[in-house]
Amino acid sequence: MLLTLTSTAAHASDLGYLLHKHPDRVQRFDLSVGVAHVFYPEATDERCTVALLLEVDPIGLVRGRRFGGDAVSLAQYVNDRPYAASSMLSVALGRVFGSALKGRCDARPELAGVPLPLEVHVPALPSRGGADVVVDLFEPLGWTVDAVLRPLDPELPAWGDSRYADVTLRGTLPLDQALSHLYVLLPVLDGAKHYWVSSDEVDKLIRTGGSWLQAHPRRDAIVTRYLAHQRGFVTDALTRLAELDDDAPDELDETEEADPPAPVPLATLRRTAVVEQLRTAGAHRVVDLGCGEGALLRELLADSSFTEIVGADVAPRVLEKAADRLRLDRMGERQRDRITLLQSSVTYRDDRLAGFDAVVLMEVVEHVDPERLPDLERTVFGHARPGAVVVTTPNAEYNVLFPGMDEGALRHQDHRFEWTRAEFADWASRVAGAHGYTVAFAPVGELDPDAGPPTQLAVFTRTEAPA
Repeated sequence: MLLTLTSTAAHASDLGYLLHKHPDRVQRFDLSVGVAHVFYPEATDERCTVALLLEVDPIGLVRGRRFGGDAVSLAQYVNDRPYAASSMLSVALGRVFGSALKGRCDARPELAGVPLPLEVHVPALPSRGGADVVVDLFEPLGWTVDAVLRPLDPELPAWGDSRYADVTLRGTLPLDQALSHLYVLLPVLDGAKHYWVSSDEVDKLIRTGGSWLQAHPRRDAIVTRYLAHQRGFVTDALTRLAELDDDAPDELDETEEADPPAPVPLATLRRTAVVEQLRTAGAHRVVDLGCGEGALLRELLADSSFTEIVGADVAPRVLEKAADRLRLDRMGERQRDRITLLQSSVTYRDDRLAGFDAVVLMEVVEHVDPERLPDLERTVFGHARPGAVVVTTPNAEYNVLFPGMDEGALRHQDHRFEWTRAEFADWASRVAGAHGYTVAFAPVGELDPDAGPPTQLAVFTRTEAPA
């Protein structure tokens, strides 16, 4: 198996620092599936290429019975394992380039996270579904994809194409992101894991691909293939991914095997609950404060009863992604006039957000440092003073029911805290009393008799001037 990665950035040979592999050395790594070699066919300031060559012993794999199946079967001895990129190459990437995959560069830390002009070449990549599947998986991640299926036999064109593609990816992105794309998607394209899939694979997937997989249009298909169609693991991964950005997994790819449908994702239930509360409150002019990449905004735009919609977030880059995902540049004029995106903060007063029918804080408060919560309260309930405020936040008591979560762990790395039901009720009641609101609570998601719902929801309704 062969994979090459080329940088054409200024001082291109700095790639060696990022990969923790010196361009002047050929290195060997013993793996459970064979031997990996790392070397540099070229290394200049203008162009630097690293090659990862994985030598697989397919007979040894069968004798070791590491990969299951009937050792007497001819398919165990006549196969593509030594030649075509698969989960074995993904394992080699994780072992050989582990530090780079984590975004570490000890020798030159200033290089970490810097986008580089990169070219990745995999000359033999299995692709169930043809070359279009390669494009569908990599293009949304910022790659320009050149994928050409190889013929079964160049001398016999009537036999048609094989399922193996010669793939070249070109893009400008940080090295750790590029490696994470390859680590996750190589076995997805192969459609098979060459080792036993356990709950640890869910953690690997979230840890390695969570930052980009949550927004991928083929997310469900990727998760299903990566986890070898193990329904319980797929459901767990989709739920945890949805928790990362409040976005719902897309429908399972119809080209996949007909697995039973996964339960409705919590993020979908949450958005549905918020929209229902806004309708009940009679809100027409709504602010989604901390809108992220626009998952709730998309729901609001689909309902014509919401006549004015504002999405506000502190991060300009996130607002750009929201604009892209909502396709504002291609939206009709009447629809475009209904929505505005603003850079703003939940902890600073903003006159542009005052006087609306409702403000939504969906999975926002837990991202605020506890000492800054009084600023949020004054900003939203004291200054903006909408007719209604809808707040959702994780229920910390429910975390014990998520497989693989350590005791005391938070659902997202950016969460500053997560409240129990009693803590959320105490906070909401105090805020309502201080600012002239009443508050009502509702569960979101499947109720557990002991832990309660996975998400807590509170609706604040303005009744009077603040105390």
